[in-house]
Amino acid sequence: MSNSDGFIEEVTEELRRDQMMATLKRYGWIAVLLVLLIVGGAAFSEYRKAQIRAQAEGLGDAILAALENDDAAARVAGLQSVEAADPQAAAVLSLLTASEQISADDLAGAIASLDAVAVNAEVPLIYRQIAQFKALTLQTETLPVTERKQGFEALGAAGGNLSLLAQEQLALIAIQEGDIEGALATYQAVLNDAGVTPDLQQRALQVIVALGGEPDLNGAPIDENNG
Repeated sequence: MSNSDGFIEEVTEELRRDQMMATLKRYGWIAVLLVLLIVGGAAFSEYRKAQIRAQAEGLGDAILAALENDDAAARVAGLQSVEAADPQAAAVLSLLTASEQISADDLAGAIASLDAVAVNAEVPLIYRQIAQFKALTLQTETLPVTERKQGFEALGAAGGNLSLLAQEQLALIAIQEGDIEGALATYQAVLNDAGVTPDLQQRALQVIVALGGEPDLNGAPIDENNG
């Protein structure tokens, strides 16, 4: 390699370094900003997690403190004084409050607490279904049969965990109305459902026999504990 070639390479390398330094001076702040954003984002994420954890612990402590009262009315008052910002936590709080209101013989208050959860679109469906189911069962003597049937039919058609329990309630309503054939058909459908629990299966068998029916166990899941 000639001296001229070596000189040209040195000059070229020097120009590259100068260009790189100029680029860093011009755009280096972007890299610094990115680093700050990453570090700051991680710190904020940890802060939010800690804040959410602290809120959950605070809510749990407040609920436990309210439930420590010996008097049901005092437990209701204590739970009603607790604030929950998260819709799901508020739904759980309302369900607990309704349970204590039932213990305090405040059915109207319990129904109101349950209805508030049932119509709240911000909470998970399962909480709304539980609230609706419980509210309907509390209004056996006060809510017109047609309205109760509509409510249980909606729950029964929705599928999920409460579907079979809703069908059981519909069978009970059929018995009250004297529709024994309809009640037997509903109980048999419950009995044959793959999702039937052992307790519900046992109840269905007992009622079918009590109504003079003959349980068809060909398509029913077998509960080994019941033989």
